Amino acid sequence: MKLWKTILAAAALTLAAGTSAMAARTDLVIGITLEPPHLDPTAGAAAAIDEVLYANVFEGLTRIGPNGEVLPDLAESWAISDDGKVYTFKLHTGVKFHDGTDFNADDVKFSLDRARAANSVNAQKGLFAAIDKVDVVDPATVKVTLKNPQGSFLHNMGWGDAVIVAPESADTNKEKPVGTGPFKFQSWAKGSSITLVKSDNYSGIPAFLDKAEFRIVTDAAAAVPALLSGDVQAFPFFDPDSVAQIRDDPRFKVAIGSTEGETILAINNKQPPFDKLLVRQAISFALDRKAIIDGASAGLGVPIGSHMSPASKAYVDLTGLYPHNVAKAKDLLKEAGLENGFKATLKLPPPSYARLGGEIIASQLRDVGIDLEIIPVEWAQWLDQVFTKKEYDLTIVSHTEPNDIDIYSRKDYYFNYDNPAFDKIISELNLTSDAAKRMTLLGEAQKVLADDAVVGFLYELPKVGVWDAKLQGLWENAPIQANDLTKVKWTE
Repeated sequence: MKLWKTILAAAALTLAAGTSAMAARTDLVIGITLEPPHLDPTAGAAAAIDEVLYANVFEGLTRIGPNGEVLPDLAESWAISDDGKVYTFKLHTGVKFHDGTDFNADDVKFSLDRARAANSVNAQKGLFAAIDKVDVVDPATVKVTLKNPQGSFLHNMGWGDAVIVAPESADTNKEKPVGTGPFKFQSWAKGSSITLVKSDNYSGIPAFLDKAEFRIVTDAAAAVPALLSGDVQAFPFFDPDSVAQIRDDPRFKVAIGSTEGETILAINNKQPPFDKLLVRQAISFALDRKAIIDGASAGLGVPIGSHMSPASKAYVDLTGLYPHNVAKAKDLLKEAGLENGFKATLKLPPPSYARLGGEIIASQLRDVGIDLEIIPVEWAQWLDQVFTKKEYDLTIVSHTEPNDIDIYSRKDYYFNYDNPAFDKIISELNLTSDAAKRMTLLGEAQKVLADDAVVGFLYELPKVGVWDAKLQGLWENAPIQANDLTKVKWTE
C-alpha cells in the first residue's frame, strides 16, 4: 500500500512538473534604443516616454488602436451634440489608479484643464486648444464643450499627451508614474531598464504578462547578440541595417510595417539665410532621397514630399516637386546671392536614422556649396536647444505623432514657420467634420508646405520589429508611438 502511494505521489509530481514546463511564459524583456528623459507622457515630447507607458500604465478617454482607429478607453461611450461642439463621455466605473485612489470624472476635468492651462508644460498643448470648458455631470459622466467643432477631437484624446492622471500623483509621475492601465510601474534603473508588472486592481481585461522589462540598448550593434542569446526577446523598433542578420532565423519574426514617423531635415525658418525661400528650395533640390533612404534606413523608408504618411488616405505624393538636381540647387543659391555658398550647423540626436542620415545629407549639401558642421547631441540637449530654445540651423528628426500636420501652424514651434495661408487651411480643417472636405483641406495643406520647402521632407520611417517567434500581440505597424503590451502573450 505504501509503495502504491509512493508511485502515485511520484506520478503526481511528474505530471505537475510537466504541466509547469509546458506553461507559457509570463515575463518579457523588450529592447528599446532610447531612454525616456522622464516617465510623464503629459510633460514631454520624447517618443520614448510613450513607447514604455502608453496603454500599459496610462490610459486616456480614448485610445489609438493598432490600425490607427479610435477606440474607447476610460470612456466606455460618448455622445456628440448636433452642432459638434459638446462631447458627453460616459466613463467606466470601478476604475482605480495604481495607488488605490478612485478614478472618476473629477480626474478627467483635472487632466484636461491642466493640459490646456496657461502654465501647462504639455508638449502637445495644441491638442486641447479647442476646449472651452470641462464640466463634471456626475462621477461617471463628463461633458467637454469645444469653442468650435473639431473633427479630430476624439483622435486627439487618444494621444499619449492626453492620458488621464490623478491630482494626487500628477506632480510625481516623472519619476514614479501612477496610471489606471493593466501594468503598474515597479522600478527604473537609470541607464539600464524600466520594469512594469501586472496591476492587481485593473478593472479591465487583465494582461497576459506578469512582468515586462524595457531594457535600454543604445548600441544598435548590441541588439542582435541580445536577441540571439535570449537576453532580450523583442525589439519592436529594430535597426533596419541589422535585419539581414536575423531575417532567415526561424526563431524570430521580422515584421516590417508602417509608422507615422515623417523623417525630415528640419530647418529654422527664421534663421538667415534659411529665411529665404530660394535657400530652402535649393536644399530640397540638393537632397537625394534614395541615397538617404538606402544609407539611413537600409532602403526600407518610403519617400515623402510633404508632412503626411503614405499610409494615410489623405496622402498626396509630392515627391516629384523637388527631384535631386545639383545644378538647380546651385542656381537657386546664386539667385539668393549665395553663389559662394555658406556655412551652417546640423544638430543630430542619437537615433541611427539621424546620425547616419546626417552624414549623407552633409555630403549632399556640400556638393552645392553648403558646408555643414555636424554637432551630435543627446536627446535632452536636443529637446532643450532645438525643440525648446530653437537654437539651431538644421536638424534631423522623425515626427512620430499621428496626423500632426498642424504643428506647422503653431507660432511657438521650433520650425519658426509662419504662413497665414497655411494657418487658414488648418483653422478650416479644425472646424470641419465632413470626411471628404477634410481630405481636400489636408491635400491643400501638404501642397503649401511642399511649395514653401519648410523643411527637407525625406521619408516615412519604417517600423522594423524583430521578436521571438513564440510571441503574439506586438504591433506590426505604429499608428502611434507605443509598445502596447495589453494583448501580448507567449505561445508554445
